[in-house]
Amino acid sequence: MACDDILVNTVKRIKNSGVRRLVDSRMREFKALGRKSNDEIFKELCFCILTANFQANRSIEIQREIGGRFITLSQERLAGRLRALGHRFPNTRASYIVEARRHKGALKETMASHKDERELRDWVVRNVKGLGYKEASHFLRNIGYLKLAIIDFHIVDILVRHRLMRRPKSLSRNNYLRIERLLERLAGRLKLSLAELDLYLWYCETGTILK
Repeated sequence: MACDDILVNTVKRIKNSGVRRLVDSRMREFKALGRKSNDEIFKELCFCILTANFQANRSIEIQREIGGRFITLSQERLAGRLRALGHRFPNTRASYIVEARRHKGALKETMASHKDERELRDWVVRNVKGLGYKEASHFLRNIGYLKLAIIDFHIVDILVRHRLMRRPKSLSRNNYLRIERLLERLAGRLKLSLAELDLYLWYCETGTILK
């Protein structure tokens, strides 16, 4: 059996289990969030700023605790809250979030102006400090964009373990796009979007479905 067949069959087994209901529920949540206000979308952007080099589950807890104060706290007070809540990089992340506020009022309009999801991701990477391709893809997936891959060490580990690629020295833009094309082929075989495939692969590696 080819290496990609093994991974495809693994995902199919998970897809045919109760995990599919969880994935479908997350997809509905992501699409619903994308229809909400600029403030709600901005809070999700803040969550993705927090996740860079930090645990997603801890970032979820911090997002829940701070909520709308991502918009109102001064940089100093926001850094203090992030520090108290255990974030590894409170000062840097607070500065990124405060700087990102300049985009808050026009997030939905900016997104609507980009018809291509990858072009929109490029805009996010260029204009929101603290977000690379992984975090920008994560943000856009969480507000309903389904054609982008979220490539982190969990995903790389799976692909390397199944001998579908060699471990890259870095996730440069070129490497990121190359791995994304590989994931697109897998998603096509499974009749899944990249957004759905990410959740199934995350479950394969961690046994959880987060966001």
